[in-house]
Amino acid sequence: MKINRTNTAGRILALLLTALMVLSLAACGTKGGDKVDGMSSEPKNAEEAVAMYKELMAQENAILSEDTALWEKVFMAADKGMTMQEDGKNYGEFLLDTIEGSKDQFTEDELKLLKEAAEKIREIENKLTMIEKKYPEAAQQSTDGAMSVPAGSDMTTPPDDGSMQKFPAFEGKDLDGNTVKSDELFSANAVTVVNFWFTTCNPCVGELSELDALNKELAKKGGALIGVNTFTLDGDEAAISEAKDVLAKKGVTYQNVYFASDGEAGKFTTNIFAYPTTYVVDRNGNIVGDPIVGAITEKKQAETLQKLIDQALAADMG
Repeated sequence: MKINRTNTAGRILALLLTALMVLSLAACGTKGGDKVDGMSSEPKNAEEAVAMYKELMAQENAILSEDTALWEKVFMAADKGMTMQEDGKNYGEFLLDTIEGSKDQFTEDELKLLKEAAEKIREIENKLTMIEKKYPEAAQQSTDGAMSVPAGSDMTTPPDDGSMQKFPAFEGKDLDGNTVKSDELFSANAVTVVNFWFTTCNPCVGELSELDALNKELAKKGGALIGVNTFTLDGDEAAISEAKDVLAKKGVTYQNVYFASDGEAGKFTTNIFAYPTTYVVDRNGNIVGDPIVGAITEKKQAETLQKLIDQALAADMG
């Protein structure tokens, strides 16, 4: 499957979010101040393309994992309404534009550092685009097995015995302040679709209408869809207000929930690698299949999600 630039934008922006939340990611690649490697050569075959893609992603990850306080300012300054990547705009260009638009927040030295880093990301994105055009499967293969699963975690690594993996338990609230318990939520539905998103993730916002339509279809079959906006974890009031505003503008009626970031579900969330990411959960709280990474506005993601939903519904009927 070809990963288009919209999905890539979500993935890269998710890296920024993850970098802000998980400082240890700095160990994943080269230092941001180092020369960007792998920029002068092209992969000779699909295997090299996947390896190069991973390396470039690691370099970008490392850049965004440094100077996190500065990147957080950039990230928070991003125009939440901008179309960002839908026109194929390079993500480095997006960062440069955002930095320029918020330059009053930074010293001269900070601006220099950020711009140099964003220019490196622009180079990396150009390289990633080249690889995706020549080897459409490289992006997908480079992320397989790299999302949301810290090595050795019993919670996020599926067991080898073929049994299902439990969705981490939580007791949180919806955006209107109503208590939501995971066991009650899942047991009440033949299938529950859990969509992880955040407010400034353009692909995430772009699929909200489709998700709302899906929720209405699920309701007819005894299922439900819920959203988890990662900005709202721990009940951040400003983030909740922003999320509600976005949801209202998109006409979303399904429930969105948040929970403590230091609980099982919160830790699970911080290990999600790419956004949007969607899980299918059965009535017993088991995760069905693999998570769907990328917006369901993409045909393959939509088909995969529907297949997992049908699987859960069939199992529920016995």
